[in-house]
Amino acid sequence: MARKVCKRCKLFVNESECPECKTSSFSTNWQGRLFIADPEKSFIAKQVGIAQKGEYAIKVK
Repeated sequence: MARKVCKRCKLFVNESECPECKTSSFSTNWQGRLFIADPEKSFIAKQVGIAQKGEYAIKVK
């Protein structure tokens, strides 16, 4: 089964509403993954603009 990704913040979700941005617009068409464990110390999280830890898609269609 394809995983759902929020179209706005690109967070992987299992619920019917995104816990980060509170939208319900999802896609199952995505490419690449980022796993951010500590956004405070992560150079990539700062470059991409991620403030919460979690698993994110790189590209969402």
